[in-house]
Amino acid sequence: METIISAKAFVLGDNIDTDQIIPAEYLSYNPADPQERKYFSQYALSGVPSSSSGLPGGNIRFVQEEKFTADFGVIIAGRNFGCGSSREHAPLAIAEAGCHLVVAESYARIFYRNSINGGYLVPIETPRRLIEEIATGDQVEVDVQAGQLKHFPSGKTYRLSALGDVGEIVQAGGIFEYARKVGMLA
Repeated sequence: METIISAKAFVLGDNIDTDQIIPAEYLSYNPADPQERKYFSQYALSGVPSSSSGLPGGNIRFVQEEKFTADFGVIIAGRNFGCGSSREHAPLAIAEAGCHLVVAESYARIFYRNSINGGYLVPIETPRRLIEEIATGDQVEVDVQAGQLKHFPSGKTYRLSALGDVGEIVQAGGIFEYARKVGMLA
């Protein structure tokens, strides 16, 4: 995992659920098959209503039609990101699109654990409502170790919550890699 990520931000509102992150109609793809796995990226965040996509103007797609990679490397979201079902495909879809970091005010617990355990995303919490200060397309830099986000258009730096105990799992690349690293798995 990179500890400093500099990328364009994609901004979302509150209560973005797993069906918005990867609609159920695309769960027929097999994540274990590399030829099919890539389709998760193409449909990442395709269920987000246009009024919530890319705030405040809406109508910005995370992954452009016919593409498999997003132009955005960091998602900035409001409260309760990843609510809804327990589908592990949600953080996988975002990661397959090339985005490995989400900064949100809060997460649904199971989405948070799926992100960490699968080694898909780094979910970082922010005590500040960044969706009102950062716009989709703005260049940001997140220093995971230092726990800060720099917003280049304004020059402001924001404090982020520390990863805490899950930091070692994130650094290892997921729960199974962590278990291997500490000798719990052969």
